[in-house]
Amino acid sequence: MDIFNRYAPFIQDFIYQNRWDSLRAVQVAAADVIFNTEDHLLLAASTASGKTEAAFFPILTLFSEDMPRSVGALYIGPLKALINDQFLRLEDLCREAGIPVWHWHGDVSRSHKDKLLKNPSGILQITPESLEAMLLRRHADIPRLFGDLRFIVVDEIHSLMRGDRGGQTLCLIERLSRLAGADPRRIGLSATIGDMESTGRFLSQGTGRNTAAPRIEDKGIRWRLSMEHFYTEGVQPAEGRELPGPAPAPLDEKTDTAPANADPGMGYLFEHTRGKKCLIFVNSREECEAVTTTLRQYCELNRETDRFLIHHGNLSASYRETAEAAMKDEEQLQTTVTTATLELGIDIGRLERAFQIDAPFTVSSFLQRMGRTGRRGLPPEMWFVMREEQVEARAMLPVTIPWKLLQGISLVQLYVQERWVEPPKLDRLPFSLLYHQTMATLASCGEMSPASLASRVLTLSCFRRIDQEDYKLLLRHLLLTDQIQRTENGGLIVGLAGERQVNHFKFYAVFQESEEYTVRSHSQELGTIVAPPPVGEKIALAGHVWVVEEIDYKRHLVYCDQVKGQVPAYFGQCPGDINTRVLERMRQVLQEEEGYPYLMKNAVVRLEEARRAALRSGMAEEPLVCLGGDMWCLFPWLGTYAFLALERFLRIKCAAPLGLSAMDSSRPYFIQLRMKAGREEFFRVLSHMEKQPLDPMELVYEEEVPLFEKYDEFLPPELVRKGFAYGILGIDEMRRRIRSWEGL
Repeated sequence: MDIFNRYAPFIQDFIYQNRWDSLRAVQVAAADVIFNTEDHLLLAASTASGKTEAAFFPILTLFSEDMPRSVGALYIGPLKALINDQFLRLEDLCREAGIPVWHWHGDVSRSHKDKLLKNPSGILQITPESLEAMLLRRHADIPRLFGDLRFIVVDEIHSLMRGDRGGQTLCLIERLSRLAGADPRRIGLSATIGDMESTGRFLSQGTGRNTAAPRIEDKGIRWRLSMEHFYTEGVQPAEGRELPGPAPAPLDEKTDTAPANADPGMGYLFEHTRGKKCLIFVNSREECEAVTTTLRQYCELNRETDRFLIHHGNLSASYRETAEAAMKDEEQLQTTVTTATLELGIDIGRLERAFQIDAPFTVSSFLQRMGRTGRRGLPPEMWFVMREEQVEARAMLPVTIPWKLLQGISLVQLYVQERWVEPPKLDRLPFSLLYHQTMATLASCGEMSPASLASRVLTLSCFRRIDQEDYKLLLRHLLLTDQIQRTENGGLIVGLAGERQVNHFKFYAVFQESEEYTVRSHSQELGTIVAPPPVGEKIALAGHVWVVEEIDYKRHLVYCDQVKGQVPAYFGQCPGDINTRVLERMRQVLQEEEGYPYLMKNAVVRLEEARRAALRSGMAEEPLVCLGGDMWCLFPWLGTYAFLALERFLRIKCAAPLGLSAMDSSRPYFIQLRMKAGREEFFRVLSHMEKQPLDPMELVYEEEVPLFEKYDEFLPPELVRKGFAYGILGIDEMRRRIRSWEGL
């Protein structure tokens, strides 16, 4: 009651109107920190626990007592859709108190933005990219807009901690604070943080303030979880077998008509989404298009109204917003097939069930996706649908293992048994981001001396691991390539080649984007694709198939008409990285005899088969298994980047003494190879080579320039190689694994 009484009257009225019986633990904890300390705040609590209100109730109370003279709180969200959703929630809350709520991103009208510029006040909600554009294009306005900035709220902070986008966000916060002359407190919100301590340090970098991270215990929420497995064709694993355990959820009596050569997993999805509001998560935009097209074919063959929507990052705003609005409408029982774009905290109403096709890459992603359900009094519910091609009788061992099924089980067990979530990865050398922030600083500030530029950029806490010599190397390269140029006074300005970068709207983003073409059909904008096919060919987009009528290569436009059929989509999607802990838990799944109550009958049988194969081969105990003759398979149980380091270590350091050849990796699960040496010699050589001094640069191939990040192409090759060797490759993890094999 102390916290409730401290809230402003309009906040108390809001709580009464929503018939809340009591404040949630997260709201009490947040208010205590914001009202009674000067610390930053990290709030980690389950999805739909009220984190947004927990942060803003005390902020708005403070504002009502002493209104800021500029924008008082900045809310940074990773997605436009999340900002749109939170805008509506906050606008309702703030209207009565007369505290303005603004939002600012590419889809917001110019008139709305102009009103903010004339009257900077209240709360501004913005994406990192739009904040970058504001700092770049409205540099002189920043002190007036943010001179009395008191809070910066970073929503879904976990999504910003595994790459350059998080580093960019931190740089933006620091640049904004310096320019505005403000010292705002930072508040991070997330439902899935694995390491509170390091995340708190990340949030407070460059401020000298502590981060309070109250521990908030979740009430024992029961999940509804199932995991089923399907071969894409042929006889299914449990067919004709009587098994103990949970029966599959009952189907309607109606028998569905399936498309020719239909994947049984698609039929399962089609049937179990009927009459319900659901999300189907997939791991790529290509798969999103393929699944939507197939499910719509089911609707057509069964003479049902199309009940499937689609949502991914390459769709036009109109298609995405149509899906979001339909999911919020309580009357519409439709299902949306989506990528991670609906993974984060958008409230899409009373969602009954989430499906996941195959396993996501991280525990964090699994929790976020499951957290889309479980609102409005329903328990969280997710159904995994694992699919693989039928294994041939003569197939070699590694391809007979259902890796995605093991991965799904591992993700669930890691959280259920250990509450483990991936820790943030904060030890990279962000040279690509260094280029971006250097160019952004020059473009916004105008001419600067090299010393002044270095002082402005290298003091950003994100670049604390980058030394002066590397920065000098970067600046010399940018001068040579005309990204920057030197003035008669010896200062630096953006060069002609650099102008082309900083003046392009895509410069504001640091995440990797492919060269995209906008696709249109008559008056509709459908979305974007990578590398359009020739005129007359077909493309898949927005869950339909289109024939290309015309291509405007200069303006990057594709004109098309809708046709029937099915073709694969392509958006240049890259697979995600998987943590070593997930791979180790997958090995444990093979070793243990435990059954998992959420496995359905096909999945139970497929896991039994995998465990028998592992037992016969010894692959869960022995990392190196002979497949016959001189063909071997290595199961290192390492995450993506440590696995990548091991591949290179074998090729560069061990290939000659072991006579290795024909190395073929299925990253990060196994490496098949031919080897002249035997098993004992393999481990002896690895152990010997691991004990030798190893410069990470030795694991970069000769003449290789591994372009991983968006702006790597503008860096000197030496820095690209160094960033890859020291910041990407998991060499320490690889070495620990090799040491663990000593004596085998």
